[in-house]
Amino acid sequence: MHKLHVQPRMMEQVYGTILDAICDGRLAPGERLAQEGIAEKLNVSRQPVGQALMLLKSQGFVCKSGRRGLMVSPLEEDFVRSLYEFRCALDRLAARLAATSATPHDIAHGKRVVAQGKKALANGSVAKLIAADMEFHRLIYELSGNVIIAETMSLYLNHLRRVMSAVLRIEGYGENVWMEHDAILDAIAEGDAGKAEAVASGHVESASKSLQHVLLADIPVSDAAGL
Repeated sequence: MHKLHVQPRMMEQVYGTILDAICDGRLAPGERLAQEGIAEKLNVSRQPVGQALMLLKSQGFVCKSGRRGLMVSPLEEDFVRSLYEFRCALDRLAARLAATSATPHDIAHGKRVVAQGKKALANGSVAKLIAADMEFHRLIYELSGNVIIAETMSLYLNHLRRVMSAVLRIEGYGENVWMEHDAILDAIAEGDAGKAEAVASGHVESASKSLQHVLLADIPVSDAAGL
């Protein structure tokens, strides 16, 4: 019976490793993915790698390349625009709902996340900046009290990670992000649902413009390569 649980756990580990490499830019858009090569690098059998790649394909992180091959899905401007239109609607709703239910404890948690982001900005740590940014938005989704928002955005936040490392290198952008996060949190703390919704909407629109700028300018997501 024990063996029945080994393979799923292995697949999840392989999935997480490949997903992180795609989102961090170590596996670049358009890069071919050889199942055997990945299995060798990760020192695992081909089966969990194949299962992980199929799951990533179903989620849009991986796509077909040729007859039988796979590659990292390109980052397309239309997809980013659609993603941010969708995100804008959910972020506005999440902020509005959070403003009606957040407790002082929740706000204190949010302030700690903002402080972590500002510290990462000062240290120039892009990886920690991205992690703090994702944590902040997950918190707002959770504070909304709507489990569907949190579950839906958990997948799409990983798509956003793919370009955030490039966006956060735009001069001055990182500072704007955390000023906007502070403003969202302050509006939620005030219990001002309308203000929270408006500030969240402005934040997403600003991010969308920056992300599309990155794609139009063909700015590389990362200089790193491989798993």
